[in-house]
Amino acid sequence: MSECTCHKDYKLDTLVPQIGVITDITDETPDVKTFKVQALGGGKLFEHMPGQCAMLCVPGISEAMFSITSSPTNKEYQEFSIKKCGSLTNYLHEMNVGDQIAVRGPYGNHFPVEDELLSKDLLFIAGGIGLAPLRSVINYVLDNREKYGKVDILYGSRSKQDLVKLQEIETVWKNAKDVDVHLTIDNPQDDWDGHVGFVPSYLEELAFSNDRTVLVCGPPVMIKFVLQSLKKMGFSDDKIYTTFELRMKCGIGKCGRCNIGSKYVCKDGPVFRNDEIEELPNEY
Repeated sequence: MSECTCHKDYKLDTLVPQIGVITDITDETPDVKTFKVQALGGGKLFEHMPGQCAMLCVPGISEAMFSITSSPTNKEYQEFSIKKCGSLTNYLHEMNVGDQIAVRGPYGNHFPVEDELLSKDLLFIAGGIGLAPLRSVINYVLDNREKYGKVDILYGSRSKQDLVKLQEIETVWKNAKDVDVHLTIDNPQDDWDGHVGFVPSYLEELAFSNDRTVLVCGPPVMIKFVLQSLKKMGFSDDKIYTTFELRMKCGIGKCGRCNIGSKYVCKDGPVFRNDEIEELPNEY
């Protein structure tokens, strides 16, 4: 495999698009679909780690970076949960099973599942489509259950209809060993008998012990207030991980769109530990 000359951490094959086939499409919410993608000959397009991203491209339309939402333990396909919010995502939402798409990757770093998270009690905190990047890590942990401690998953969205992967949450995660799931929605609705309230306030209400390692993903405003709540609860910065995925464009640290201080989210992230974030300027 040839070395890429534009960035020392990438191989040439990472930058060359591969042709994938959409083999299944699931309607998750009114504006989120999950796409299963396989290589032309079957199987995954490439190997990845939890938290990494890939560039999806429709020639003549656009390309953009998306989280790989399936676990690396899945050897049959890769999944992408995509929210409809622009020209490319609108086009993707009109695609059908059997259609082809160009994919390149993986890009960025990953959650440290092979070292820092081992044997730890884990707390996952997600809001809205922010569950997508964490889903890869959650399923990786569940597929390697003996390597990790207790797992709590706190997930909130605007409404019941906006909860991504609700069927998997109800049938798989809630039944997994030593896993507790805590769901919340922003406002009351007739077909919801669970918790109502925003994620940061529910987090403080649940009063988790601060010896856990925390993984957070969601809208920037949610992440901001969740980090404040975690600090108030006594969690140390070196036990909190989050992922920044907005504004990534080129994937190799050249366009500067995702630059924060001395960091480029696409190549230095998207996963950051909170003590790293504290050293960055407040401009994200």
